[in-house]
Amino acid sequence: MGQKIRPTGFRVGVMEDHRSRWFASKHEFSDLLVEDFKIRQAIKKQHASARIPKIEIERTRDAVTVLLSTARPGAIIGRKGAEVDVLQKELQALTGRRIEIKIVEVTRPDLDAQLISENIAEQLQKRSSFRRTMKRAIDETMEGGAKGVKIQLSGRLGGAEMSRTESAAAGSVPLSTLRAKIDYGFAEASTAQGNIGIKVWVNQGDYLKMEAGDGSDAQTGQVPKKPKRPRKR
Repeated sequence: MGQKIRPTGFRVGVMEDHRSRWFASKHEFSDLLVEDFKIRQAIKKQHASARIPKIEIERTRDAVTVLLSTARPGAIIGRKGAEVDVLQKELQALTGRRIEIKIVEVTRPDLDAQLISENIAEQLQKRSSFRRTMKRAIDETMEGGAKGVKIQLSGRLGGAEMSRTESAAAGSVPLSTLRAKIDYGFAEASTAQGNIGIKVWVNQGDYLKMEAGDGSDAQTGQVPKKPKRPRKR
């Protein structure tokens, strides 16, 4: 099952939260869903170089709150907040609603699967060797503290006549284990020979443990003590 489904979607409602958080009646639902898609598309198009892996949308009766996760917050905010004001006005013109934008910085971009896939796409568009690019991405991700990573490329790799699929992995990526924090990213590289699809899975650790991986409790941050063994008499 873990091979056939997007890992983040598999965990939504169990360990992951929804990317769009609002409630609507039946006749409004489809329109708001399309509106969410247009908001995400407009942000990605205007700030393609800002490295935005995730856009979350929350709605109230009066306003729409857009939470932008980005590895380069300065590129979105701009000098004295000029860029974010322009983006806010464009989104308000697009939706006809009051928009509030909040910037969330991605502190560990080396472990974000979407950013890794987009970085690989950039390298392939610059005619870099796909095997060297995959190996470098895996090494950097494992050095960043990941428990495991898997990368899969599909298309006319290396300009070959026939399309094929190549994959590489390191560490452990348990896709069916719900408590494992598996991040997933997808991007497309537009090359002269055709598009190449890039899928990335990153095992960021356990949801129930601290990110440091020291076995400490996620709630208290304390390392549980091992029970003492009784002495033999």
